[in-house]
Amino acid sequence: MAHKRDREATRAKLLECSRLRFARDGYDGTSVRDVAGDVGVDPALVFRYFGSKSGLFTEAMARSSEPVILPDGPVEELPAKLMRQLVFEDWAEYAGEHPLIAMLRSAGHEDMKDRLRRQVCDGYLGVLSDLADGNEDKHLRTELFAAWLLGIGILRTAVGTPALADATEDDLRPHLAAVAEALFGRTVPTD
Repeated sequence: MAHKRDREATRAKLLECSRLRFARDGYDGTSVRDVAGDVGVDPALVFRYFGSKSGLFTEAMARSSEPVILPDGPVEELPAKLMRQLVFEDWAEYAGEHPLIAMLRSAGHEDMKDRLRRQVCDGYLGVLSDLADGNEDKHLRTELFAAWLLGIGILRTAVGTPALADATEDDLRPHLAAVAEALFGRTVPTD
């Protein structure tokens, strides 16, 4: 029984270390040897548990590639909740960044690009588009809003630009309201 527990603990540690490496360095910048070294095991063990680097990546990033679970509540509250998730939550298991931002580092691989597209288009954009008044260019306005939020998350966490890194939710709320009103044609709550 102890052998099984050690196996599970080692497997969990490999997933934890690889998740951080993939989030920080992307798929190409992460090697099986580095992940194994982080845990203090032979790289062959990684292949035994996960079959390949791709298998390790798939399992390590599983949470980030699950279908999007959007915050509960009225759709009008979604912009503020998404800002909180993308910009201000600490996703420690993904090197402090929202899983979507972490996945962007590996978007050079077609399968990861497809996962990202499905997650963004079928999840966030589908619901956000319900906020946009009218039918004319509603999807374009929705994608512009999502790009704006994602860009803030990238500049704040991945790049660390000074003004955004120091900004609080209260600092961004009036800008969120202005952009949401300009793109969606309606006022949305920001707290």
